[in-house]
Amino acid sequence: MNNVMKLMQEHSSVRSYTNDKIDLSLLQAIITSGQSAASSSFIQAYSVVRVVDSAKRNTIAEAAGGQGWIRDAAEFMVLCADMQRINYASIKNAEGELKGYTEHFLAATVDTALMAQNMLLAAESAGLGGVFIGGIRNDPEVVAETLALPKHVFPAFGLCLGWPEQKNAVKPRMPVSTILHQDTYNVDAVAASVDDYDESFAAYYGSRGSNAKSSDWSAPTARAIQGKRREHMLAFLQERGFLKC
Repeated sequence: MNNVMKLMQEHSSVRSYTNDKIDLSLLQAIITSGQSAASSSFIQAYSVVRVVDSAKRNTIAEAAGGQGWIRDAAEFMVLCADMQRINYASIKNAEGELKGYTEHFLAATVDTALMAQNMLLAAESAGLGGVFIGGIRNDPEVVAETLALPKHVFPAFGLCLGWPEQKNAVKPRMPVSTILHQDTYNVDAVAASVDDYDESFAAYYGSRGSNAKSSDWSAPTARAIQGKRREHMLAFLQERGFLKC
C-alpha cells in the first residue's frame, strides 16, 4: 500500500475546525486537483460556488437542517451539477437546447461527484479536513435562490473544509469480499454479509473510547434512507431542466 492509498483509507468526516484560514492559493490548487478527475466525454459538467457571505451561509445552514459547521468552516462550497455551459455549446453549434434527458442528469451528477472527491482528497493531503453536506437537498429551492443558480444547474451537495480541531475515528468499511462480485451479482450472499457487518460494526461502536454507543450499521442506515425521501427533488430537478425525458 502506497502513501496515496494510506491517505485515502484514513479518511473520516471532519466537522470541527480551528479558526485558521485556508490560503486562497491552496484552495485554488484543491479545485484544480478536483478538475483533474475523469469527466464523461470531457463535458466537465460541474461548477463550484464558494460561499463567503455569512448571511448566505446561515441561510444554507438552516436549509440543511441547522448544520453549524457550514457557518464555522474556513471554507464552504456548493458543488453544482452544471449543464449551462453544455447547453450554450449545443446552441452555438446548432445542436439545439438541451431537452432534459436522464442521461444528461446522470453524466453531470457523476462528473460533480468525481470532481468533489478529488477535491477532498487533495485537501486531506494538505492536512485539511472536510465533510460533504447532502442536507442542502432538504430545501434546494432556497439554496438555488440564495446562490442565483440558473437553469440547467442544480446544487448537488456542499463541502466544508478547514483545519481539523478534532478528527473522528475511521469507521470500518464493508469487507472487499462483500462488495466485490465476479462475473455475476451474488444476491444470495447479501443477507449474511449484512448480518456479519452489523456484528462487526456494533463491536466497533462499543469499543470506541469516546462517543461509544450501542448500534449496528443496518438499523440507522435503513432509517436514514427511508426517512430522507426528499420527494420534492423530482419536481425541482425538472424545473431546473433535468429528468424531463
